[in-house]
Amino acid sequence: MARKKDKDGYGAEIMAAYKAAGHDVPEIIERNDGYVDAARTGSASYFSDHTAWHKRERLAIKMASGRVLDIGCGAGRFALYLQSKGLSVTAIDNSPGAIKVCKLRGVKTAMVRPISEITKFNAQSFDTIIMMGNNFGLFGGREKAKRLLRQMFSITTEEGRIIAEATDPYQTSEPEHLEYFKLNRSRGRMPGQLRLRVRHKKVIGPWFDYLFVSQKEMREILEGTGWEIRKVFAESGPSYVAVIVKASSQEK
Repeated sequence: MARKKDKDGYGAEIMAAYKAAGHDVPEIIERNDGYVDAARTGSASYFSDHTAWHKRERLAIKMASGRVLDIGCGAGRFALYLQSKGLSVTAIDNSPGAIKVCKLRGVKTAMVRPISEITKFNAQSFDTIIMMGNNFGLFGGREKAKRLLRQMFSITTEEGRIIAEATDPYQTSEPEHLEYFKLNRSRGRMPGQLRLRVRHKKVIGPWFDYLFVSQKEMREILEGTGWEIRKVFAESGPSYVAVIVKASSQEK
């Protein structure tokens, strides 16, 4: 996920999967402690139809309404679904390759823009922000998350909401992960604050922070930003989707 075309490892992967008609191509993710993971589901999930989504995703996406900002849109599966339901969707990603695929697949409004530049949107531009596909992780860390959440408060309407998918890092017994969490704590980072890069063949993306948080940590991050959790959709496993609303619009 990078701005330079020759460094866009994620975009190269997405484009390869698009050319393979949505079939799996290897998704290689490298962590800064040397741990390398080849995701079992590969890239095909980025192209999956609504009927194949996780139940938590299908339930949560029903709560999207009005003008939608899809942050970290990837290959556009959520944007395309909401667009098919008649919603106005603006899809953004910092990967030029991913945005090219979105446009090829029919996403009407898609642009290369990282989450750090959402202030380029006017105040109250959106009714819903979605951060699906575990994209709460794009906040990267606690302080950056708080800053961006305040900016999201400004670019959404009074009844605005955020629908964000996240992963609880503590639901693991893998020694390599537990050691990494311990290392993060010793460095003053959140345990689930990962430092990653995406590789595809000879294309290697830049390092970036990606944040895994428990529901408790998510609530702590939201404190003081004007947002709070209204509902959580969860199944077995570490992933969950939170519907986050402005405190003033919380149902009594």
